[in-house]
Amino acid sequence: MSDFKAFLKAGHPPTLLASFLYFDFTFAIWVLNGAMAPFISETFHLTPAQKGFMISVPILAGALMRFPLGVMAQYIGRKSAAMVEMALIILALLFGYFFVDTHDEVLAMGVLLGIAGGSFGIALSLGSGWFPAKYKGLAMGIAGAGNSGTVLAVLFAPPLATKFGWQAVYGLAAATMVLPMIVMAVIAKEPPDREHQTFREHVACLFEKDGWAFSLIYVITFGGFIGLANFLPTYFYDQFKVTKIEAGQLTMLATLMGSATRVVGGYVSDRWGGINALTGVLALVIVTLVVCGTMGQNLALTTLLFMLCFAALGAGNGALFQLVPLRWPLTTAVAGSMIGELGALGGGFIPNAMGLSKQHFGTYFYGFLAFAILGVAVLGMMRVMQIRWTRTWAEKGGKARRTPAAARR
Repeated sequence: MSDFKAFLKAGHPPTLLASFLYFDFTFAIWVLNGAMAPFISETFHLTPAQKGFMISVPILAGALMRFPLGVMAQYIGRKSAAMVEMALIILALLFGYFFVDTHDEVLAMGVLLGIAGGSFGIALSLGSGWFPAKYKGLAMGIAGAGNSGTVLAVLFAPPLATKFGWQAVYGLAAATMVLPMIVMAVIAKEPPDREHQTFREHVACLFEKDGWAFSLIYVITFGGFIGLANFLPTYFYDQFKVTKIEAGQLTMLATLMGSATRVVGGYVSDRWGGINALTGVLALVIVTLVVCGTMGQNLALTTLLFMLCFAALGAGNGALFQLVPLRWPLTTAVAGSMIGELGALGGGFIPNAMGLSKQHFGTYFYGFLAFAILGVAVLGMMRVMQIRWTRTWAEKGGKARRTPAAARR
């Protein structure tokens, strides 16, 4: 408790709260189509491959939005960028409410939902910008716990869609975005760590091996989280023949674990190192994914395994972003957005792999297996790269150095 009080005194808690709410609500909007996928699929009689692609469109669009929004935040400020983004999200949701009636329009709506997926780098940098290096992992974990927006989407969207129709959910979601906008406008303050740098300096991390290494790790931790969170309502509905509302509730149990453990991942990484935390996380994700793929007839055990898998994925997200400000202390927002963009693109892999596996082999197992194999490759890459990381910009295990400096090589 004394450590947490020291943490709060070291930064600006109101801005951290505003960042959390902003990320939470935008994340909920981002995954709306995944939460309502059983309804949309039934309306348009989609094949398994079409379901996977429809679910992946918002993920891919959101990933592509992250870097440009991160660059914009560096020039107009993170608070201003967040306000602009939330206004655009409301307009996009109103389009969905009034104009989406066909499958093609659902795909177009998926692209617009991607606007909400671009909030990641802004939210984490805004929330952690007031805190010193030794607390940034925890601050980013708290802001990043806004991925609990998935819980809101899968818990509330299915019953609302059942009662009012799935198109009406877009309109209801537009109304909810007013709350984080008000909170952001009233209590958030732009952090003092903003640097005026050239565009080339902003994008320097794009040309560094570490940037791509971090992105590959994020393909597993966050790509796995967002991909599975979007696909699980469809998986539970198709595989176990539960109701659409029950599919959302089961997904909620898993995603809630991932949201809660993101904070834990950041805290543990501050104390024991992000590299150590990620090693354990990736190993656990690989094992649980393979076992989940073989548990296609046992609903209770599958749900428990998914909860464990999501707990590991959430902790991994917190652990990775404990390392980002250590590696890029002056361009955390842009580096985080670049890593978030490339990593989130991996989220589109899971729905498509699952859909293709089901359509061509009659089982989802090979979708799970493909992502697990990718996890093995990424774990091996990280263990090789960490040798240089601990010699240049991090302490052993990935902890913050006592006098951190920007790594230039």
